[in-house]
Amino acid sequence: MTILESFLLALALCVDTLAVSTACGLKYKMTRWRWILFSSIMAAAQGLFPLMGALIGTVCEQFIEAVDHWIAFALLLAIGIKMIVDALRKRSDDSLNINTLNIKTMCLLGVATSIDAFAVGIGFGLDSTLIESIITCIIITLVTFVVSVIGVVLGQTGRHIPERWSGIVAGLVLIGIGSKILVEHLGA
Repeated sequence: MTILESFLLALALCVDTLAVSTACGLKYKMTRWRWILFSSIMAAAQGLFPLMGALIGTVCEQFIEAVDHWIAFALLLAIGIKMIVDALRKRSDDSLNINTLNIKTMCLLGVATSIDAFAVGIGFGLDSTLIESIITCIIITLVTFVVSVIGVVLGQTGRHIPERWSGIVAGLVLIGIGSKILVEHLGA
């Protein structure tokens, strides 16, 4: 996976993080330390989940090498379609039912927004070397941190990112990466 693909993947994966960060920024008055802590937790979860998935994908690669490109394609396609469908449904940031933004809540939000990243990690773990997977996860972590900070700051200033369009773009990016993996393997 190239650096550009890793960057696009990171942006696609952190759409939920952006929405949650903006909602938390709107709902809670946070000190700079608090939003840095929040963004760090969101980024750590978003980076660790695909790394765990990639490790599983790397370990299982020898057993499923003949169909790994189909698995990666199917996972990315399914997650991409889910993101698009979720974006097209009317969802309200008010569904974020949190009374306090404590560390436990921050961790739960980090896990909740990173579950899809685990499946994506399995997909690129099947298609990439371990070093490439680690680099991709580092990029995902850094991009997620920046996006989370942007979301909190936008929330604190009362601005909102349209989740519908960002979700559709994210889904299309994942489908595009999955399709590229499939085409590369079928063409080889």
